[in-house]
Amino acid sequence: MEQSAVFLKAFVWQDDLSNVLAVIPAYNEERNIANVVRDVREGGLPNVLVVDDGSVDNTAAQARAAGAYVLSLTYNLGIGGAVQAALKFAVEMGFAYVLRLDGDGQHKVEEAHKLLQMVRADKFDVAIGSRFFPGQHTYKPPLSRAVGIRWFAAMTSLLTRRPAYDTTSGMMALNRRAFTILANNFPQDYPEVESRILMYKTRLRVTEVPVVMHPRAAGESSITPWHSVYYMFKVSLATVLAAMRQAPRQSAGEI
Repeated sequence: MEQSAVFLKAFVWQDDLSNVLAVIPAYNEERNIANVVRDVREGGLPNVLVVDDGSVDNTAAQARAAGAYVLSLTYNLGIGGAVQAALKFAVEMGFAYVLRLDGDGQHKVEEAHKLLQMVRADKFDVAIGSRFFPGQHTYKPPLSRAVGIRWFAAMTSLLTRRPAYDTTSGMMALNRRAFTILANNFPQDYPEVESRILMYKTRLRVTEVPVVMHPRAAGESSITPWHSVYYMFKVSLATVLAAMRQAPRQSAGEI
């Protein structure tokens, strides 16, 4: 396993990934963010943007010290606002691809390269890292989350008429067309599920790729069992409303 990882890092360094922006939204991740940034940079991705979402700890300083660009938000906007800010940055700076990763150490760059390969080969506009791809998953979430994950997968599959297995994954690669559309229309509250509806309505080519994810490296998730119940109700309602809305209009530059 170690030899394959070393080979992959050696391989990607020979490729030009300067047109890829690795995006890491982070809130109070001072114990994890430096290792995450270093892992991404050592994996051949020189451009790393950490969106410090109003953290009250040393997340921003740790990210800069590890070699990332840092966009510090004055207030905690939540994951939707943080990701949208990063996507707008990618549009303005002219990047061709975006790779989104979480700041808690669960996502490894070796796995993320599988997603980049799919979009850079122009097979898909969006490639999502899937923890629950049939027959190829070992990730075992707590029961309260597992119920929610299965519910959202079933709902998304029904509304889009496409199979969906991991609708809450924070690991994905996007080409310029995809992240330009999302930069202008990204859902703000709990965006992962609702954004799948948006991708379907704007006819983006979406695929899920089986990946291995690891437990949070340090700290605790903010999602409690009670929060999971509230999350299910709120996101379900938002998803149905998103499915009822018309698709956003796209400019010629987004086609």
